[in-house]
Amino acid sequence: MPPSPDRLTALSLLLLLSAALLLFAPLLGFGVPVWMLAVLLAARLVVQVLRARTDPRLRRPASWVLDVALIVLLLLTVNQGSAG
Repeated sequence: MPPSPDRLTALSLLLLLSAALLLFAPLLGFGVPVWMLAVLLAARLVVQVLRARTDPRLRRPASWVLDVALIVLLLLTVNQGSAG
């Protein structure tokens, strides 16, 4: 039987599943605030960095930069929506 994932891995997967559900929610007719998706992605990024501190094989700085760019773009979208 394979070993169960540690707590940070399970939390990362839970945050990723939550983000995926939020991305599919508009297809089902539900309105989702963009800031909520940005917060989930930021929390997942923090968890990924914490996981990388314990396991050097998980260090992927290029992926982290892309995650930060996506979060910044989402937050810019929120700012433009509230300014207009």
